[in-house]
Amino acid sequence: MSEISRQTLNDFIERYRKLLLSQQTLLLSTASVNGVPNISYAPFVRDCGGRFYVYISQLAGHTANLLDNPRASIMIVRSESESRNLFARERAVFNCSAKEITRGTENYRQQIQALQDKFGQVVGVLSALSDFHLFALLPESGRYVAGFSQAFTINVGDDSLDR
Repeated sequence: MSEISRQTLNDFIERYRKLLLSQQTLLLSTASVNGVPNISYAPFVRDCGGRFYVYISQLAGHTANLLDNPRASIMIVRSESESRNLFARERAVFNCSAKEITRGTENYRQQIQALQDKFGQVVGVLSALSDFHLFALLPESGRYVAGFSQAFTINVGDDSLDR
C-alpha cells in the first residue's frame, strides 16, 4: 500500500460506511429500452448482503424502465448543507442489476417490514396499493469519492475500498 497507509484506508472505509448509514434516500438513474435516461430519488433500505431496496410506484418512469431494462445507477451523496465544497461532495455511486421482488414472498415481507421500520406507517399505506413495486438493486461495481483526489473503487462483495 504505497499511496496511502492501511490506517488511512481504514479511515476512508469507515467514512464510506458512515455515509451509507447516514442517508435515507438514493438518487436512481434508469433508462428506457430506447435509451431515454430518467433520474429521480427513492427512500431505501439495505440488507446485509449489500442489496439496496426501493419501493416505487408504476406511475414513476423508473418502474417501467426497471421492468424492461433491469439496470440502474444509484448515488448516495452527502447533503449540500453538510458539504464544505460543493465541487467535491462525498458520494458513493453503484452500477446495479435490478430485480423485482414478488409480492407475497418472504423476502418481500422482510424488506417491506424493514422499510416500515425505517420510514414508518406510510409504508404500510403504500404496500396496500397495487401499483407499488419492490426492487432489489444489486451493486455490480462502485466508486466512492471522499473529496478532491480521494476516489476509491468499492469492492461490492465486502464493502471494502481500493485505490
